[in-house]
Amino acid sequence: MKNGISWLFNTPTNGAKQIIILRLMAGGVFLWEGILKFVYVNQGVGRFTKLGFPMPGVLAHFVGVAEIVGGLLLLFGLMTRAVAFYFILQMIVAILSTKISLFLGTSPLPLPPAPPQVGIWAVLHEVRSDYAQLLTSLFLLLVGPGILSLDEWLAKRKRMDL
Repeated sequence: MKNGISWLFNTPTNGAKQIIILRLMAGGVFLWEGILKFVYVNQGVGRFTKLGFPMPGVLAHFVGVAEIVGGLLLLFGLMTRAVAFYFILQMIVAILSTKISLFLGTSPLPLPPAPPQVGIWAVLHEVRSDYAQLLTSLFLLLVGPGILSLDEWLAKRKRMDL
């Protein structure tokens, strides 16, 4: 693993112990959103079908499993940088696939229950959770999981073995 790929797997672990709060927030949300894709069809296969994704059943289940596994990895602070990178890509796709049509008033998904229902203000209101997850994942990608993480525990063991 050279250059960019090794950068993803050589996560800095010397960050503040308080970073765990951001990992708990982001990891928890991804975990339960992944579970929801299996529990409620309208959150998984139904949603992916309405959005026009190819192979919605396969894709919804892949994304659901990735959110569950990735969410758990963030909660424990393991492979943090790689997981955060995946979640950044996922949030960009989620925003582009749902918020452009909401802005244009052509969303195949149900409109928000109360005004604003379309346009820029509807997008800004509805994107808040996606935006928070995107920026938290970006933070974890750049800063790492902090010292209260399995990444740090493994790095400490590796340092001791040298």
